[in-house]
Formats: sequence, C-alpha cells, structure tokens
Amino acid sequence: MVGVADEMEVDRLEQELESGHGDVTEYLGLVRKLKLRRSANVLKHGVALLNNPSAKSKLGTDVWTIYEQVAVAALDSDDLRVAEECVKALLIKFPDSARVARLEGMWMEAKGQWKEASAIYDSVIQEIPFDSQLHKRKVAIFKAQGKLSEAAETLIKYLDTFMADHEAWRELANIYISQQMYKQAAFCFEELLLAQPGNALYHLGYAEVLYTIGGVENLRTAKKYYASTIELSGGKNLRALYGVCLRFFLLHVLI
Repeated sequence: MVGVADEMEVDRLEQELESGHGDVTEYLGLVRKLKLRRSANVLKHGVALLNNPSAKSKLGTDVWTIYEQVAVAALDSDDLRVAEECVKALLIKFPDSARVARLEGMWMEAKGQWKEASAIYDSVIQEIPFDSQLHKRKVAIFKAQGKLSEAAETLIKYLDTFMADHEAWRELANIYISQQMYKQAAFCFEELLLAQPGNALYHLGYAEVLYTIGGVENLRTAKKYYASTIELSGGKNLRALYGVCLRFFLLHVLI
C-alpha cells in the first residue's frame, strides 16, 4: 500500500520536473517501485528522456526498463505511436522475451487486433502455462469484444489452476451478474467468503445477489449478510443499510 509520504514524494518530484529542475530517472524509478500508474506524466517525461541522446546514453541497461514503462503509459494514454516505437525497440533487443511478447499483445489489443493478440498470448502460454497475467489478458480480449460467455469460460478454466485468485472470482461474479446468472454469481461470492470472511464487500456482494434472486429464504439470508457488512464496515456502508430496509419491506409484502 502506498503511504502518504510516498505520494507526497512523487508529487514533489513531479513539481520539480514541471519546473525544469527534476531528475526524470529518479521520478520514473519511484513510480515503478510504488507500482503507480501516473501514465500522463510518465509518458511525457519518459518520452523526453528517451528522445535526449545524451541523457539516454547514461542509462545503460536501465534504458530498456524505461522503454517498457513508457510503452505501458502510452497504452494507458491511447498514444499508439509511442507505444509502437517502444514495443518495436524492445522486440529488437529481446526477440524471445515472454515479457515483451505480453506487451506486444497489449499493443495489438489497443489497435483492436484481437486475433493477433490472442495468438501471441497462446504462444507464450504454451511456454509459460502458469503466467496468470497472460490468461487474464485473454479474458480482457473477450470482454472487449462483448463475448462475455467466452470470457466466463476462460475464467473458469483459469480458476481451475489459480483457485486462490480473489480478483478472478470477483470478475467472474461480475460477468455472471451482467448476464443475469445470479445463482452462478452467488457461488462465486461463496468462494470469496470462504477465502476472506472478513471482507465487507464480499458480504455485501453476496447479499445483493441473494436479494436479486428473491424468495423468502434468500431474503432472510441476505439480511444476515447485509448485517455482517454493516458490522464489518463499522456501520458506514449505506448500501447495506438500505438493503436491510428493503429486505424488511419485501418480507412484509411476501409473508
């Protein structure tokens, strides 16, 4: 987790760069260390650094790390020209790198070349079958095309291997909810609750799915999870409080 002091230091370095007196490499290094996505500033100052032959020559092998960082920032910022330049430079230097191949696939995705991106990911997965990020990129491709059934199927296969990936279970639940497959979504939340019983958001998500499914028993169970959400959040979750009120209203109507 990024602390306040870290955020303040990044802000300070950005201000120095804007005034023309900062150290770009120090700034980019800190952003990487803290795993921040300040894409606009990384793109702006990173491109300026790579376009400065004198400064670039002093980077040594670190220049390739910066190429990768700028490529990701360019993709975030929808600057496909810069992304292409960075990806091609990395492909020339590291033609057999799975890491660069993943970046190339992301560039293909940004251009809407889904088949080409998927083929790249499939090729790398054959060599590195346990690279979770590559599997997730394939899910992203299906979602981008509106193919939610295929995205769900890919996630299910992924979770057969990476069962402890909470984000993947939550994503699968969201896909099921968008397809009005609420019983399947409830199963996903049950898995999440088993893994992280103290997570208030999982209690809330399960309660809302049960509430949507309806029926007296589901509403009664939903009430318990709304209540646990309120307890775990210190009474600050308004959606849970509202859910309890609606539950009482519906039970009064149904019974």
